[in-house]
Amino acid sequence: MSLSHIALSSGRSIELTELRMSTTYGGGLLEGYPCQRINDMKVSGLLRQAEHAFSFAPVHLVPPSREYPDQTAGAFGPVEVLPSVACIGVFGSTAVDPELDAVLHRSVLIVAWFQATPDVPSGERADLALRSIRWAELAQDYEL
Repeated sequence: MSLSHIALSSGRSIELTELRMSTTYGGGLLEGYPCQRINDMKVSGLLRQAEHAFSFAPVHLVPPSREYPDQTAGAFGPVEVLPSVACIGVFGSTAVDPELDAVLHRSVLIVAWFQATPDVPSGERADLALRSIRWAELAQDYEL
C-alpha cells in the first residue's frame, strides 16, 4: 500500500511507501537563531539520519529553499530560515533498467527534503523540487 503517488517532471510515477516527518527547528534553537551554519548542520543531519535508517538503498537530498527575512544579523551572520518540516521518504517505482522483468523488479530511492507544511506530497501538486528528481540516475533496481 502506498501513502501517495507523485508524478515526476520526467513523466515517471513514483509511490511513497514510508514517510518520516519532524519539525525543522524542534523545540527551539539552543544554538541561537537560524543561520547558515545551523541550517547546514540541520541539512547534513537529516541526510545522515536517512542514510542510517535506510542503508539498503541510495539516498538523495533535495536541496532546501532558504529564506532571508529582514531581521538584524547576529553574531553568526544573517538570519536564514529553512522550511518548517524535515522529511525522509521511501519511494518506489518500476525498474529503471527496461530489460528487467517488470513483474520481478522495482526501483527504490530514499529522499530527504524540507517542506513548508506537514502535508503528504501527492500527484502533480507536490513541490517542484521533489518532482524534479532524476529517478533514472539516482534510483536503484532490486529484485522482488
